[in-house]
Amino acid sequence: MTTSSNQPVPDSSTVQADMLEFLAKRTGTAWAADADVFGSGGLSSLFAMELVVHLETSYGIAIRGGDLRLENFRTVRRMAALVDRLRQPAPGGSGGSGA
Repeated sequence: MTTSSNQPVPDSSTVQADMLEFLAKRTGTAWAADADVFGSGGLSSLFAMELVVHLETSYGIAIRGGDLRLENFRTVRRMAALVDRLRQPAPGGSGGSGA
């Protein structure tokens, strides 16, 4: 599978590493993949929208409806799992998110 830019699709560990780097650059804090970035008071709910945009543009996915729950963005592991799930082909379809 490739992204819309014909680049190989990164695996979950690569998504996690990319997100940890993104968070470190944006917040000036080193995060663990399982750290609750919102529960620790580290990030605001407004920053969640920046995460959504970053994930959508970086991984060619569309995060909509029920997937726009803060629970999907609490940890880097959950964000990577969301990316993996949205990249999976829909049953009976040819693509994941329809984007």
